[in-house]
Amino acid sequence: MAEDRVLRVRALLDSVRAEGRTALTAPEGKVIADAYGIAVPGEELATDVEEAVAYAARFAGPVVMKIVSPDILHKTDAGGVIVGVAGAADVRKAFHTIIDNARAYNASARIEGVQVQELLPKGQEVIVGAVTDPTFGKVVAFGLGGVLVEVLKDVTFRLAPLDADEALSMLDSIRSAEILRGVRGQAAVDRWALAEQIRRVSQLVTDFPEIAEVDLNPVIATPEGAVAADIRVILSDTPVKQRRRYSREEILTSMRRLMQPSSVAVIGASNEPGKIGNSVMRNLVDGGFAGEIHPVNPKADDILGRKAYKSVTDVPGEVDVAVFAIPAKFVASALEEVGRKKIPNAVLIPSGFAETGEHELQDEIVAIAEQHGIRLLGPNIYGYYSTWQDLCATFCTPYDVKGGVALTSQSGGIGMAILGFARTTKTGVSAIVGLGNKSDLDEDDLLTWFGEDPHTECIAMHLEDLKDGRAFVEAARATVPRKPVVVLKAGRTAAGAKAAGSHTGALAGDDAVYDDILRQAGVIRAPGLNDMLEYARALPVLPAPQGDNVVIITGAGGSGVLLSDAVTDNGLTLMEIPPDLDESFRKFIPPFGAAGNPVDITGGEPPSTYEATIRLGLEDPRIHALVLGYWHTIVTPPMVFAELTARVVAEFRARGIEKPVVASLAGDVEVEEACQYLYERGVVAYPYTTEKPVAVLGAKYRWARAAGLLGGGS
Repeated sequence: MAEDRVLRVRALLDSVRAEGRTALTAPEGKVIADAYGIAVPGEELATDVEEAVAYAARFAGPVVMKIVSPDILHKTDAGGVIVGVAGAADVRKAFHTIIDNARAYNASARIEGVQVQELLPKGQEVIVGAVTDPTFGKVVAFGLGGVLVEVLKDVTFRLAPLDADEALSMLDSIRSAEILRGVRGQAAVDRWALAEQIRRVSQLVTDFPEIAEVDLNPVIATPEGAVAADIRVILSDTPVKQRRRYSREEILTSMRRLMQPSSVAVIGASNEPGKIGNSVMRNLVDGGFAGEIHPVNPKADDILGRKAYKSVTDVPGEVDVAVFAIPAKFVASALEEVGRKKIPNAVLIPSGFAETGEHELQDEIVAIAEQHGIRLLGPNIYGYYSTWQDLCATFCTPYDVKGGVALTSQSGGIGMAILGFARTTKTGVSAIVGLGNKSDLDEDDLLTWFGEDPHTECIAMHLEDLKDGRAFVEAARATVPRKPVVVLKAGRTAAGAKAAGSHTGALAGDDAVYDDILRQAGVIRAPGLNDMLEYARALPVLPAPQGDNVVIITGAGGSGVLLSDAVTDNGLTLMEIPPDLDESFRKFIPPFGAAGNPVDITGGEPPSTYEATIRLGLEDPRIHALVLGYWHTIVTPPMVFAELTARVVAEFRARGIEKPVVASLAGDVEVEEACQYLYERGVVAYPYTTEKPVAVLGAKYRWARAAGLLGGGS
C-alpha cells in the first residue's frame, strides 16, 4: 500500500516537473492528500460554469469556489476565492467573478478552471506545513492558521519525520495551546486527528525530498476531526547538495589524534617575534606540551632550539596534527605534502579564504583534504587549546587551568572573550576550540568527541550557523543524557523567510526554527555571551535537582519579589508550602517576617536564623532546590553568611543530600568576595543581581528535564 502511494505521487511530481512547473495546482494537491491519507473536503474541478453548477448541487449546503491556475499561487490575493456560495444563480455569478478577477490579476495566467469544494463546518483554524530548511532539512510546522497566520506567528517546528507522540507534543508547544483544549465553553478539538495530519505531512516530505514546501492552511479542527481546507505543494528548483558524512567511529578516531596528539608539526614556524608561526611555537613549547614539536620552515635549520624541516614530509615518524601558520595562497601545496605524510588533522590558522570571498581557494583545500583523508579545523581561526594535554596550539594568550568545561567559538574575538572570562572567574576548561569557516570539522564533530571525553563535564558553543543541523541534533541527543550542552546562536533575523512561497515558509525564519529544534535536541540555548559562559561555568557545579519544588529564603523582601519573578521567568515552580513546613519555618522567623514562599526572615536577623532556615530547606525532602537572597548587614556580614552557607551545604552533601543551591547577594563590595567563596564551594552565587542565579538554576533544570531526570520535555 505504501509503495502504491509513493508510485502515484512520484508519477504526479514527474509530470509537474516535465511541464517546467514548481507549484502544484489544488487538484494535484488533492491527489497527494488522498495518497497520504491527509483529510481534505470533497471537491471537483469545473472547467465551465455549468459544470460548476452541477458539482455544487452534489454537496449538501454552501460551497467554496477557488481559482485553479498553475500561475496563481496565492489565490486569495488574486480575488480567486469565494466562500459560502449557495444556489445555481450564485454559483454562476461566483464562477464568472473568480475568472474575471484572475485575469485582472494576471492576464497571462493559464486558467484550468474553478474548484468547487465542500464548505467545512466552523472550527479552530490551524496551519500544518513543512519547509526545507537550509540547516536542518525537512522541518514540520504547526500553529494557529487562517488569514492571520503570518500576523500571529504562533507556530512551532520539529524535524521530519516525526512519530505520533512528537506530533502531539507540537499541539502543546504553541502559545495558544489552551485554545485547542477548549475555552469559553468550546469543546476541545480532536487532538489525535490533528496530530495525524502533522505526521502524514512529515512522512510526505521525507519520502519526497524534492518537495520544498507544503501548506495545509487552514486546517479546520473540530471535536470530530481535522480537515485541510486548502493544500499547497511547492517543489524545489535546485537539487539538494549532500554533505559528506563521517561515522561516529571515524569522528572519534580523528578527534582523538587532534585533541590528544603525540606529535605536532608547525608549518610556517618562525624565530621572528611577532609572526604567527613564532607565537604558535612559543605557546607549544612554553605550555609544556610533552609530545614532539616539529617546526617546518624551508629557510631555517633551527627554531626555538628545535631542528627545523624543509618540508613536513621530512619529519621523522608519525605526526598527528599539522598546524598551518602560512599565508592562504601557500596552504594548498603544503596540504598536499601533509596528505602524502598521512597526517590525519590540519589546523588552518590563516585567513583569506571563503570569509573574504575566496570560495574557490577554500573549495580547493577541502578537495585536497578529502582526497587524502585529512580532517580540517578552520581556516580563519585562532587555533585550539587542549588543556589536559598541556597543548596550546594558538597565537593567542596561553591558558592552562584544567577543568571540565569545553568551549568552542566560530569567531576569534568571541574565543578571546571566552579566554578572558575563564581566567577572571577561574573556570577550569578541558578545551577551547576555534572553528572559523568550518570548511570541514564543525560543532557536531566536536560535540561527538566532548560527549565521550572523560575530562569534559559541560560543553558550550558559540555559533553563527550550523553546516549540518541534523548531524548536530544527532550528536546533541547522544550527549545531553550524560552532560549539558549550551549554545549561543548568533543572528536572530528571519532573512530566510523572505522568498518563501507558502505561509509555512514565511513563518520559518532562521531563528524560530533554530529555537524549537535546539530545544527538541535538549540543548540549552543561552540568550547572550555572558549567559553562555555563566551557564557553562555553573552547570558542573550544581547537583541535578530531584524534583520541581523551588523555595526562596531571603533576608530582604524586595529581593524576594524579584527572585520570585525570576523563578517564573525561567519556567521554574515556586513550591506551595504545606502547613506543617510553614509552621517549621515560622519557628525561626521574627513575627514581622513572612513565611510562605519566599520565606522572608528579614534583614536584621543573626547568622543563626540564616543557618536554621537553610538547614530546614535542605532537610525537608519535599524541597528540591533553594534560592537564597542575602542582604548585607553588620548583624550578619557577607563572609559570615558565605561561610555558614557553605558549611551547611557541605555537611548535607556529606550525608548524601545534594540539592542545587544558588544565591543572590546584595550589599557593599564585600559581597563579591563572599560570592567567590560560595562558588568555589558548590553554591552558585552572584553579587548585585537577582536574575543571574535563577537563570543558571533554570538552565540546570532545563538540562535535567532534557536528560530525562525529571520527566517532561525540555
